[in-house]
Amino acid sequence: MPEENIEDINFDDLNARAISAPLVNHIYTADPAVHVFEDKIYIYPSHDIDAGEAFDDLGSHFAMEDYHVFSMDHPNGAITDHGVVLHVNDVPWAQKQMWDSDCVEKNGKYYIFFSAKDYEGIFRIGVAISNSPKGPFIAEKQPIQNSFSIDPCVFKDTDNSYYIYFGGIWGGQLQRWREGIFNGGSPESPTAFLPENNQPALTSKVAKLKDNLLEFDETPKDLIILDEHGNPINQGEINKRFFEASWMHIYNGKYYFSYSTGDTHLLCYAIGDNVYGPFTYAGVILEPVIGWTTHHSILKFNDKWYLFYHDSSLSKGVTHLRSMKVTELNYNEDGTIQTIKPYN
Repeated sequence: MPEENIEDINFDDLNARAISAPLVNHIYTADPAVHVFEDKIYIYPSHDIDAGEAFDDLGSHFAMEDYHVFSMDHPNGAITDHGVVLHVNDVPWAQKQMWDSDCVEKNGKYYIFFSAKDYEGIFRIGVAISNSPKGPFIAEKQPIQNSFSIDPCVFKDTDNSYYIYFGGIWGGQLQRWREGIFNGGSPESPTAFLPENNQPALTSKVAKLKDNLLEFDETPKDLIILDEHGNPINQGEINKRFFEASWMHIYNGKYYFSYSTGDTHLLCYAIGDNVYGPFTYAGVILEPVIGWTTHHSILKFNDKWYLFYHDSSLSKGVTHLRSMKVTELNYNEDGTIQTIKPYN
């Protein structure tokens, strides 16, 4: 639901037509990363706070400074807020903008991977560790070496190896790393440094993690998304190309990479045979929600699949004050995902 229509929306009517309600309403939450730990559902979202800045396409109005952890016994059950588990003031290298995060478990320890700006204004990816999925988490003193951009998703493969997917363009700075080093040129335009429309689109990065989960085990690679003809998606294919919000899951032996198209407000997915791909574009998971961004995770629980996502209906269209939601996700017999309409 493009932002230019917000002023025409009756939010009472919109919320009445929404297929799901906000999971919490005492704070604003977004970008939910969801996992089953200790037989419960744990959610690791961003915590939206208004920066008091004018809206821009670089995300300056997002002032997230901490992370909460939430848990549920069932997607339709009550939700518990376990409070602040990590604050920017407790991260030695981070200055501001604690954006999207994810969490994984290994050998009884829990690792939050998060994106934040360092004191040079560059997004890096950090790690914080806890003995409990509820936190609190203690941050490493430095970000992952050679990390950059935003939206980390960490995936445990069937052989128990771990991989990280990350990247986001515009405010997420991915386009400023095209030459392998940070382009320090003027960042005022979010479209600066992007490929031409007829060139292959920027896409998520993927790298195997070392056993300690604190380092890349290899130089991050491009995760290639192909069209139906086997060609890489171009930058100009705005309804299909990657923008941000990487997520990976397996269904019936296939690897499903899902992502947001950003400024065209779609959640899409592509299917491959392994963690690196290539992946072939397969369709739309979620049609546009109210608010500028869309971001998600996909979870199997008690033999059903669920999509966790967010919109800005609770804040009545304030695009940087979002609320996480959940709805059931269904597959067709051929393995494709049934497209979800967020409002009836």
